[in-house]
Amino acid sequence: MSYIAVIGAGSWGTTLSAILADKGYDTSLWVFEDNLAQEIEKTRMNSIYLPGVTLPENLTVSHRIDEVVKKARYILNVVPTQYTRDVFKEVINYINKDSVIISASKGIERGSLLTCSSILKELSGRKVAVISGPSFAKEVVNKLPTAVTIATEDADIALMLQEVFNTNYFRVYTHDDIVGVEIGGALKNVIAIASGISDGLGLGYNARAALITRGLAEITRLGAAMGAREQTFSGLSGLGDLVLTCTGAMSRNYTVGYKLGQGIKLRDILSATRSVAEGVATAESAFELSKRHMIEMPITEQVYRVIYRDKAPAIAVKDLMDRSLKSEFY
Repeated sequence: MSYIAVIGAGSWGTTLSAILADKGYDTSLWVFEDNLAQEIEKTRMNSIYLPGVTLPENLTVSHRIDEVVKKARYILNVVPTQYTRDVFKEVINYINKDSVIISASKGIERGSLLTCSSILKELSGRKVAVISGPSFAKEVVNKLPTAVTIATEDADIALMLQEVFNTNYFRVYTHDDIVGVEIGGALKNVIAIASGISDGLGLGYNARAALITRGLAEITRLGAAMGAREQTFSGLSGLGDLVLTCTGAMSRNYTVGYKLGQGIKLRDILSATRSVAEGVATAESAFELSKRHMIEMPITEQVYRVIYRDKAPAIAVKDLMDRSLKSEFY
C-alpha cells in the first residue's frame, strides 16, 4: 500500500502533497474548507495558501476526511497544532491498523503543553514520526534545494519514510530524537517573533544575531530538561530552522514580530491573514513549560509578555539588556 493521506491544506500541507504526488504516490489531500477543496480540484491551484502554483493532476483533493484516510498506508498531519486534536478525533475513526502517522506541524498545544506527535500518540495509541527542518513551502514547491529531518523511534520506519519523502531537491535525513526535533521546531517560532520585533524596532543585525544565538541557548536548555539531546539543536530541526525563520521575510512568525515592533496591535496583525503563526500560541505554552521545568528563558518570557500582557516591545528589549550579568555558558 502506497496510498498517502495529507491532512491539512495550508501552504506546507499542499506542498508536501505535491511532492508526494510528483513522485507517483497515490496521494490525497484533505481540505477543511469545502469550497477550497472544490476550487483546488477544478483549477489545480490553492489560491488561498499557495497561490500561483499548479498542483499535480494525479493529486486527489477532498473535504471528506473518511474518504482521504480510510485506505491510507501513511497519514501525514499538517494541521496547525492548536487544531490537531479536534481534527484527529475524527481521523482515528477511519484509520487502519497498518497506517504510519507522520507529523509535520510545529507547535505546543495550549493547556496540555504537548507537542503535536504527543497529541497524535495519545489519540491513536501508536508511534508517530516527525518531519521538521528549514523549509519554506514556496521554495520547496518550486524545487529549490532543501534539507529536513525525519525523527522516529523505529529505525526501519525511519529508513522507509526517508525513501518516501526524499527527492533530488528535498533531501531527508533520519534521527531518533523526537523530543528534540519537535521542541526545536516549535520554539524557533517564538524566537522568530523576537527577531521580527527587533528588526521592526530597527535594532540592527547585531541584535538579531544575539537573539538567534541566545534563543538557541534557551531552546536547548528547555529541550535538555525535557529529555532531548543537546546535539539535536545544532542540526537542521534546531539551528537550521531557527536561522531560516528568524531571518526570512517569508516567515509568518518573523512577520508577526516585525509588525509588533512597528507598533501594530496583535489583533490587527492576525485579522489580516488566514495563515497561522504558530509562535503566538507556542509563546504561552513555552513560557508555561519554562516554569514547569524551572528553566530560565528570558527571550521567550519577553515575547510572551509582549503578546499576552501588552508589554511595549521597546521596554521588553530594555529589560532583556538590563538583566544581571552572568557567564555565557552556565
